[in-house]
Amino acid sequence: MINIMIVDDEQDVELLFTQRFRKELKEGEFKMHFAFNGEEALRYLRTLNPFDMVLVLSDINMPGMTGLELLKIIRTEFPSLKVMMVTAYGDDNNFKQAMQIGANDFVTKPVDFKMLKEKIYDLNNRNVAE
Repeated sequence: MINIMIVDDEQDVELLFTQRFRKELKEGEFKMHFAFNGEEALRYLRTLNPFDMVLVLSDINMPGMTGLELLKIIRTEFPSLKVMMVTAYGDDNNFKQAMQIGANDFVTKPVDFKMLKEKIYDLNNRNVAE
C-alpha cells in the first residue's frame, strides 16, 4: 500500500483526489490523508509511529507555512520521506527552490493525474529498492 499525504489549502482537493484515485483507493493500493496547511501536516506526521508515510504531495503556495517551508522541515525531521511539490504552471523560481531544498519530484497545476500516478508508483518503487 502506498500511504500518501496531500497538503493543500483548497478544501476541494480532497474530493478531486478521492475521485481521481477511486480505483486505487478501493483496491487498497493507496491510502490518502489530507492536511489543509503545513502546520496540520507536521502535526500528523509527528504522530505516526512507526513512521509509515511513503509520500507527501504538497502545494507550494499556501497561506501561513508555505510548501517550501514545509519541505525544509520534512527534510530535517523526516529525511527519508519522499516529497513531491505542486505549483502553478511556469513557476520556475519555486521549482528551482524546491529542487535545491530536496524535493523528489514536481507536478504543475492543472495536475495530469495519469502522469501523477506514474510518478507516485516510480517514487514508491525507488523507495522499496533503497
